[in-house]
Amino acid sequence: MIALITGITGQDGSYLAEALLEKGYDVHGVVRRSSVEKFDRISHLKDRVTLHQADLLDQLSLIRVLERVGPREVYNLAAQSFVPTSWEQPLLTGEFTALGVARMLEGIRAVDDTMRFYQASSSEMFGKVRETPQTEDTPFYPRSPYGVAKVYGHFITVNYRESYDLFAASGILFNHESPRRGREFVTRKVSWETARIHHGLADRLPMGNLAAERDWGFAGDYVEAMWLMLQTETPEDYVIGTGVTHSVQRLIEIAFDEIGRDWRDYVEQDPAFLRPAEVERLCADPSKARRQLGWRPRMSFEELIRLMVRADIERVGRGTRA
Repeated sequence: MIALITGITGQDGSYLAEALLEKGYDVHGVVRRSSVEKFDRISHLKDRVTLHQADLLDQLSLIRVLERVGPREVYNLAAQSFVPTSWEQPLLTGEFTALGVARMLEGIRAVDDTMRFYQASSSEMFGKVRETPQTEDTPFYPRSPYGVAKVYGHFITVNYRESYDLFAASGILFNHESPRRGREFVTRKVSWETARIHHGLADRLPMGNLAAERDWGFAGDYVEAMWLMLQTETPEDYVIGTGVTHSVQRLIEIAFDEIGRDWRDYVEQDPAFLRPAEVERLCADPSKARRQLGWRPRMSFEELIRLMVRADIERVGRGTRA
C-alpha cells in the first residue's frame, strides 16, 4: 500500500504519516522547496518516509511526483491554512487552497484515475452558519478568503467525482488541535503563552473574541477518519467533529487551571486579534461518520488542552521554540 501526503510536514500530515506507517504503508510526502527546511514535526519519521519536492502552484511537478510514486491513496492536506493570513494574502490563499486542489485532481486524472483522493475540507466553509449543528447537507456561507477557497476545493472534488468517476472524498473537519499545532493558531497560542507565564517569561496574554465557540478535537483522532474515508466502497463526504462546543474563554480557563493561575489576572482583550468577519459558533454533527465509518473521537477537549499546556511547559523549559 503506497500513500502520498501533501502537507506532510504539517500537524495533520505528521499524525497521518505515523498512522499509515503503523498500518504498514509505504509513505511518501510532498514538500515545497524553501531556503529553510522545517521538518520538526516529522523529524522522528525522516528515515521511514520518502519526501519529494513539488508545489501545488506547479502542475507539472505534481504530475511528476504522482508518476514517480504511483500511490494508491493521495491525501491532499497542503494549503494556506491560517484564516487571518487569508485576509492579508487572499490571492495566494486562493491559488494554494482552492486551485491547488484542482491541480491535484487533474494530475490524478492524467496519471492514473484509479488513485483514491482525500481532500481536506474545513468547518470554516460553514462560516455564518445556517443551522446548528452542521451536517454534510448544511449550506455553506464562508466568512473569510480561506473559507471561500475551501468551498472551491470541496466542490471541485465533488465535481471531479461526479464528472470523471474518480474516487474522491472530502472530510469536513472541525477544529482539531495537538501539541504539534502551529503557534499562530488560538489553541497553541494559549498553551504556549500559558507555559511562558508559568516559567515567568510573560505576564499577559492578549486575545480577541473570547465568546467565539468551536468544536475542538484531537488531530491524532481525526487522521484516522481520513484513512477510513478512503477504505469505503463508495466515495462520499463526511463531517468530522466531536459534536460539542467550547468557548475561547473556556479554553483559557482550562489552560490556566493546569498551571494553577487565575486567567483573569493575565488575559487582555485586544481589538487587533478580532476578525473582519467573525464566525461565532461552529458545531459538528458527526453522526454519518459514526454510522458509516465507525469513527468516534477518543480524546476529550479538557484532556487535549492540558496535554498541549504540559507539552509547551516542557518546551519552554528546554528553550525550544517549536
